[in-house]
Amino acid sequence: MDTSPPGIYLKEMPSGVRMITGAGTSTPAFLGYTDVPDSATSATSATDEQATPPFDASERVTPQLVRSWREFADRYSIIGLSEELDALLKKQKGDQDVTAAELKRIQVLQRCLVPAEAVYGFFANGGTSCYIVGFLAADQPVTETALAGDAEKRTGLAGLESVREVTMVAVPSLWDMSVAATENSTPPQSDLPTGKALIDKVLAHCTEQRNRLAIADVPPDQSVDSLKKFVDTLAAPDTDEAAFTTLYYPWVKVPGVDGVARTVPPSGHLAGVWARTDSERGVFKAPANQNLRGVLELTTQLSDDQNGDLNGKGVNCLRAFPGRGLLVWGARTRSGSSDWRYLNVRRLVSYLSDSIHQSTTWAVFEPNDEKLWATLRHSVTSFLTDQWRQGALVGRNPEEAFYVICDATNNTQSTIDDGRVVCDIGVAPVRPAEFVHFTITQLAGQTTGNA
Repeated sequence: MDTSPPGIYLKEMPSGVRMITGAGTSTPAFLGYTDVPDSATSATSATDEQATPPFDASERVTPQLVRSWREFADRYSIIGLSEELDALLKKQKGDQDVTAAELKRIQVLQRCLVPAEAVYGFFANGGTSCYIVGFLAADQPVTETALAGDAEKRTGLAGLESVREVTMVAVPSLWDMSVAATENSTPPQSDLPTGKALIDKVLAHCTEQRNRLAIADVPPDQSVDSLKKFVDTLAAPDTDEAAFTTLYYPWVKVPGVDGVARTVPPSGHLAGVWARTDSERGVFKAPANQNLRGVLELTTQLSDDQNGDLNGKGVNCLRAFPGRGLLVWGARTRSGSSDWRYLNVRRLVSYLSDSIHQSTTWAVFEPNDEKLWATLRHSVTSFLTDQWRQGALVGRNPEEAFYVICDATNNTQSTIDDGRVVCDIGVAPVRPAEFVHFTITQLAGQTTGNA
């Protein structure tokens, strides 16, 4: 007998509807040199009671999540590295005898601050979290095998295979990795063939994973003509790797995390711009016509003609415009295919695929019948309809924006016997208005006057 008093009662019941949750799109992985400072200088930062304990050598070579610049600076001993470098530079400028070992150490420390500048640029431009994969022995070049890494030990690029949150991969130290540090006051020139081979490893990783793009840095000190020649040596535009490749030019001059201005590759700042655009508009919006924060100036001022030439080769330019500051003025991959020419289209498709894949694992081992197919159709259709409403897909209605087929037409008895369920999905992504044309007509011979 019900002893409850008279009234209205609510009872929550599960709907049985399987919802698809959007995957993350704004988490990069930075790979670079992360040396440990000398004990004499690292002790200075250790006196700060608020500092997070720095990672040891074994932790630095595996993917580590970082949620702020302060956390990165503490975990990777940036204060200690900066103090050690400052002391050596003061000794060098003070006409004191600097040993060959100290000159080499200066190069090593400067190499370790390059990925630090990238991480700082990422957070300064709107990023919220990133992964770091470090390489020790910053005086030595990194081999292709070392960059590829070991999945079991979680080192290098292989260590990122299990980190599904990563959607961008940048190697700010890549051109330093192409050569060994020397005992000279002038750093060695980068080795272009070695650097290209390292870029190829990054592209292979991103292509295999399918849910992340490479933000590759062009070689330092490149003129427009020399850059065009170098770009032609990379993966051809008709390859799958080209669709997962983005290049930005030129390098940028930054204030320096240690207060010393330096020229660095722009990949970290661009990763922040991508993250900021995702947050403000969505992954379907091209991360271009956006300002660069934390940059003093560009190393090369490009003309419109030079911009056009590089754009045609899939190189995204950074430009300075009067009254508008420093802007990202390109949003292409290196693909020659019209399907994958724009990086926001490639990222959107990866996002949709990743979201659907992650949110439909419940279907594994379910009875492969019409009930399963209908549930999958409903889940995917609801998710894509929501994407269409947000402006990610083109079409006056959902029927024009996408299709979802999961029924007896593509799930035959043969596929059922093989234990497979097939869901065919097609989408029409929005593409950026890269070229906006105006037609201006002047009407001659017309005057205004009182009637």
